[in-house]
Amino acid sequence: MRDDDVTPEGVSPASGEPEADPDATEVRPSEQAAEQTAATDVDPEATVVRPANEEPVAAAADDPEATVVRDPVPPSVDPEATEEPVKPKPRRRGRKIALGVGIGVVVLAGAYVGAAWYLGDRVPQSTTVAGVDISGLPVQDAVEQLETQLAGPTTDPVPIQLGETAASIDPAQAGLTFDALATVGRFTGFTLEPQVVLGHIFGLGAQEPVVEVDDAALTAALETASTDLDKAPVEGVIELADGTATVATEPEDGISVDIPAAAELVAAEWLTGQRPIELPSETTAPEIDDEQIAAAMSNIVDPLLSGPVTVQLNEEQASLEPALLVEAATLSPGASGLELTIDGQLLADHITEAVPSVGETPQDAQIVFDGGVPTVIPAVTGTGLDPDQLALVVGEAAVAEGDARVAVAGLAATEADFTTEEAEALGIVEVVGEYATPYPYDPTRTENLVNGTAHINGTLIKPGEEFSLIEALGPITAANGYVSSGVVENGFATTAMGGGLSQVSTTTFNAAYEAGMEDIEHKPHSRWFQRYPPGREATIYAPSLDMRWGNNTPYGVLVQAWVGTDDNQVHVRLWSTAYWDVDITSSEKYRFTSPRTVYNTSPECKPESGGASGFTIDIRRTLTLDGEVNDEYSDSYSWTYSPWNRVVCGEPPSDDDEEAETTEAESTDEG
Repeated sequence: MRDDDVTPEGVSPASGEPEADPDATEVRPSEQAAEQTAATDVDPEATVVRPANEEPVAAAADDPEATVVRDPVPPSVDPEATEEPVKPKPRRRGRKIALGVGIGVVVLAGAYVGAAWYLGDRVPQSTTVAGVDISGLPVQDAVEQLETQLAGPTTDPVPIQLGETAASIDPAQAGLTFDALATVGRFTGFTLEPQVVLGHIFGLGAQEPVVEVDDAALTAALETASTDLDKAPVEGVIELADGTATVATEPEDGISVDIPAAAELVAAEWLTGQRPIELPSETTAPEIDDEQIAAAMSNIVDPLLSGPVTVQLNEEQASLEPALLVEAATLSPGASGLELTIDGQLLADHITEAVPSVGETPQDAQIVFDGGVPTVIPAVTGTGLDPDQLALVVGEAAVAEGDARVAVAGLAATEADFTTEEAEALGIVEVVGEYATPYPYDPTRTENLVNGTAHINGTLIKPGEEFSLIEALGPITAANGYVSSGVVENGFATTAMGGGLSQVSTTTFNAAYEAGMEDIEHKPHSRWFQRYPPGREATIYAPSLDMRWGNNTPYGVLVQAWVGTDDNQVHVRLWSTAYWDVDITSSEKYRFTSPRTVYNTSPECKPESGGASGFTIDIRRTLTLDGEVNDEYSDSYSWTYSPWNRVVCGEPPSDDDEEAETTEAESTDEG
């Protein structure tokens, strides 16, 4: 037991303080002194004992080993007090330990906070973003490093894929943006987050980039891309032909982009994921699947082919055999699967021909020339079958059985396709374009001119429609009234079927050009013919080279064409209602070229004397409507003519002869 764990005699248990007696001097026993000496590591023989109430003095200077021992102040003794041992107060060791631990924690916390503050302006060790290493860099350097290294991945098209089909989306258009500063800010600056603070020591690892996503833009971009990625389902098809029905196409599921899931995936992985990004998909089933095919075969096809349908027309009857029903029938997808559609017009034509007493066919209105001016011949209303009503009753009977395979049809008035009112509304009342060109004496060639103008005379071009000369002339064959005459082929004169029809083309072109019609296709001759206005020609060579113009007015246009025997000219007039104000100008001829001598080794060669020079000319046409120039149909062009070379039949005299040349040009009518 330590000597400070007991209460000394003479100490008041209550106060613990000794009561001093000034008249008493206490001298400790020798063994007590020895204990004291031992406790203070001094020589017991050098102990100086002083009265308890004497002030302490320093150890004798002449004895360095002497230890001064102070006697305790004698306690004050209460004579009435009972001498009982005083219990010592317990020591507060737990508080001291807790205090020490607390101080340690504070120290460590301070060190932690200090480290967080000190290291906050740099990226933790072993830190990467989207594969870019930015370990230990200052904030601004890290931001610049990310922006530089990820410039391509953040701006290049993002490849996406659905199955084996690939496409891409533009990050900017898709609303995908990388924020380098915000990314670095997540693990720099002052923060007490343990992962970041300890990351400066142990490394932070791969970190996700901060990206901004415009959901609406991303969805729109994926929807656009899905048009290339989606694979539509294959609808089942039943083909009706030659009196039979076959499953022409087996149904097959399709696949399409799951847009919501794809948007979520692309937003998360467009910068860090593997490329191409495989988009999530969903299966799209065909509307006409195996079940629908089976139902149509059972409920429609089998009854349709089972026998004829009888059409009852008052007192008359007509029988429609399965082969005819199949020809008129179509199976198309509908609300309840494949549905039967009947071509009522086809059946009406068949019945009208088979049963003449059914009624009269309607006749369209016509616009013809009577006395040289356009005249409307009214349409004629017919009496016969109503194709729509016939289709309905035949369709119901075709899928019925037994006595129910009878369709009762009635007769009705049928309107013409082109009515009198429609013909009159076209406004074909005046000449809006007219042109004439002289033709040379050549009876064979003139036959083609007469035949050609007769074929195009009376041609009606409704608003928005197109005139094609080759189509209007019909096949240029002997069976259609044409003969062989002169043409220019590969730069040399020869003969071909329909020679001379370029004069019909040129005359018609000029009439339409002066009327303001849209110039769709025309090409002048390779050599200029003096009977035509220079630059304003239009040769043809079926079927590769045509002359076409479009009706760009709200009125109809009727072509009138003939060959004048009294004035030896080809005439073309266009009748309509005046619409455009037209101004046409031609430049002077320029850039002349001299004729040369050329050699033609063809067995059909025809020598030519030549002599006329070639030249270039510019043509400009301005169309005005109500005082305003129309830029869409106003036009201008230049054309260069070749000279009329002297043609010598046979081989050139020498390969070195400077005049020994050949020419190559497209095949065209002679004009």
